[in-house]
Amino acid sequence: MKKKGSCLESIVRYAAGQPRVEQPDHVAAEEPLEIRIEGHSVAVVMRTPGHDRELAAGFLVTENLIRAAGDIFEITVCGTKGEDNVINIVLRDPTGFDPAQLTRHVFSSSSCGVCSKVTIEAVRQSFPAVDDECCIAAETLLQLPARLREKQEAFAQTGGLHACALFDLNGNVQTVREDVGRHNALDKLIGHALLEQRLPLRAQVVLLSGRVSFEMMQKALAAGIPIVAAISAPTSLAVEFARASKQTLIGFLRGETMNIYAGAERVAF
Repeated sequence: MKKKGSCLESIVRYAAGQPRVEQPDHVAAEEPLEIRIEGHSVAVVMRTPGHDRELAAGFLVTENLIRAAGDIFEITVCGTKGEDNVINIVLRDPTGFDPAQLTRHVFSSSSCGVCSKVTIEAVRQSFPAVDDECCIAAETLLQLPARLREKQEAFAQTGGLHACALFDLNGNVQTVREDVGRHNALDKLIGHALLEQRLPLRAQVVLLSGRVSFEMMQKALAAGIPIVAAISAPTSLAVEFARASKQTLIGFLRGETMNIYAGAERVAF
């Protein structure tokens, strides 16, 4: 049974040297979602069901296919009876859409944000560098992980979901999304902002529950997010990308400490 991103499965728990009788346990839900544009299949992503329209919309933003909510005419859920694992997006102006030019048009696992990219050049998509002189207090940043954890309902049940949260500069939670794929969680968050006509997300902070890789920085840049923070570590390419795109990148945001890898001018001490 699914509930808020999880399924109930029967398990045998082993503890204190003894197996226990079968009992139900919440497991993170993971299912494929096919994303179509104008009826053309462009990707199959493994995701946690829920907020699928946002996921598809965010995918289009971070794949540099659209820039504003007005570029979308309609998002519909389709598929066979009883299934809702297909999303079709109809563009307001489909004349510029060429499915043959898409670089990712096959399966993408929940752990991969750039799977099936054909070239390095395709991975380094063209988004303008951030032009945002916003600033956030270091003390406010240190409070964000606890505020995110309070909102991670599905993680509390399963222990198996990534989360992304959007905060304003005062540390107020704007949006939280969870998914088995960290890049899916960020796409859902960005898709929500797109459909609410809030892009670009100036003067905002996104907090990631996991590590920061290149594709996560690129997705944040596509949404115009100036400050990216994470509870875990960044990769070397993420740091390089943040510096080139003039984003602030913070890692190991835990307890009373953090590491600022790029854009330290946006943090007030």
